[in-house]
Amino acid sequence: MWFESKKTLTSNGRFHRVHLVVRFIIWSLWIVVALGMFASCMPKQPAPQDDTAVNDMLSGDAEPLEPEVTAEPTTPDQALTDQEKNILFARNGLLFDLDQHNNDDVEQFFSYFNHKARGTFTRWLDRSEEYLPYIRQAFTENGLPQDLVLLPFSESGYNPRAYSRAGAAGLWQFMPYTGRKYGLKVDWWVDERRDPFLSTGAAIRYLSDLHDMFGDWHLALAAYNAGEGKISRALQITGAKDFFELVERNHMLSGRYRLKRETIQYVPKFIAISKIYMHLQELGFDPVAWDNDPAIEHVKVPGGTDLVALAQAGGMRWSEFHELNPHYRRQVSPPNAVTTAHIPREKLQPTLAYLDKPSSRPFAGYLSYVVKSGDSWWNISRKFDVPVTVLKKVNNRKSNVLHAGQTLMIPGGGSAEAVRDADASESAPTKSKKKTTANAQGRQVYKVQKDDTLWSISRAFGTSVKAIQQANNMAGKSKLRAGQKLVIPGTGNAPTAVALKEPAPDKTDAKAQAKAESKSESMPKPVSYKVRKGDTLYSIANRYGCTPADIRKWNNLGNSNKIAAGQKLTVFGQ
Repeated sequence: MWFESKKTLTSNGRFHRVHLVVRFIIWSLWIVVALGMFASCMPKQPAPQDDTAVNDMLSGDAEPLEPEVTAEPTTPDQALTDQEKNILFARNGLLFDLDQHNNDDVEQFFSYFNHKARGTFTRWLDRSEEYLPYIRQAFTENGLPQDLVLLPFSESGYNPRAYSRAGAAGLWQFMPYTGRKYGLKVDWWVDERRDPFLSTGAAIRYLSDLHDMFGDWHLALAAYNAGEGKISRALQITGAKDFFELVERNHMLSGRYRLKRETIQYVPKFIAISKIYMHLQELGFDPVAWDNDPAIEHVKVPGGTDLVALAQAGGMRWSEFHELNPHYRRQVSPPNAVTTAHIPREKLQPTLAYLDKPSSRPFAGYLSYVVKSGDSWWNISRKFDVPVTVLKKVNNRKSNVLHAGQTLMIPGGGSAEAVRDADASESAPTKSKKKTTANAQGRQVYKVQKDDTLWSISRAFGTSVKAIQQANNMAGKSKLRAGQKLVIPGTGNAPTAVALKEPAPDKTDAKAQAKAESKSESMPKPVSYKVRKGDTLYSIANRYGCTPADIRKWNNLGNSNKIAAGQKLTVFGQ
């Protein structure tokens, strides 16, 4: 009896444990299913993008590829007329010398752009008129088939601002690596893939290399889309002799070696576009006007040039300048690098005059920022959305140490707000222009200290007594009180301790003071500056609105740029 009871208890215990395990498994399965359903309801995260494409989107002036550029029509959306069929199956056309093949994909794209996407194709034709004459001439001079000038239609719809989610950009849709390989700068400052002139030169070099590699333009075009490595491996594996044979043998490839649908359709799509282009008027499209290209001059721009002021010097708004120069991603050209700007011919002379004397214009593309207690490169970088490396380069600083009161130049980012401000300054000179000029000249607020005078403050900031009086509505007044706040116009330079401690002229000698103030209006103000650790001639010159050459001349330094901490320099502020 005891044995049977023990056996029963043991069985019950085992049953209980098994029951718990089964319940645990069932609950686990329910949780997994619930999580799966929840995840399926969540919005899908976009695929990782190239950093350049992301920055272009954030800057607000890049445009996504139009859907029609990447469209994949499966069947002709409308039956072709007899005339359209004759054009489709015609083999030759004026100035076109690619051997044209005809297949179902060509017919599908031919129908698509003639009917369903006709409005889009018309827009592409209009947009191409600005660039086609230059591109055709460049291709002819380099011995490339003129058919290839139509490639930007299938790549970008002839939009220099177009980007793809894969990270390609510009008329020719270069990826960053390939763009750099063929000489295009792609960084925080510029994206020359979006320069229609420079990118055309890169496209000529790239297409020439592809043709030399494959000896066939159809294969060269396929490699332009998929990459030369992929096409080379596909040919090697399949033993195909040309593009169309490679497509027929695509089933022999597996995994990442197989050609994507986009590549298979790339050449037929190009052929369809070229057939339409050869017969625009017969198909009811307006012909391309070959004389609509603007008269453009290409100008070399030194590093660190204020592009907003450059545009204004040529009588252009920032938006007009940027329309011609979409490769500039900031309102300041990259430091220590010469870039190319494209300027309307009629605005060339005032633009060149500005470049000869860039200091005669305010730095409207820069912001002047006074370092506050607790600031670091990192939080300033976050505040203005400018990389730390760029901030240091612009300000010629290597040290990680910042001091309160120090002035930093922050390059403009070409944001929508900045563009609106710059454009408003053209149309509303009374109110907006005053605001823009004030920002451009880096005005700041100074808290008056004990024993300060207008004269000592003017010397400290490299401005004049009269300018301070005008900025603060103090005409005819010179009395100050400790704690009073003054708006300081001018270069935005931080005051030096040496200058603030220098005594003002004898207050009892009003005539002498007036004479000194009058003189200060027309003559530079000498300041004795003590070199600090981390200083360079460039950073000191930037602070006082002069040039390193000026400082070398004032201090008999010859051609040397070497200075040492503790060394005293005489500097004449502007």
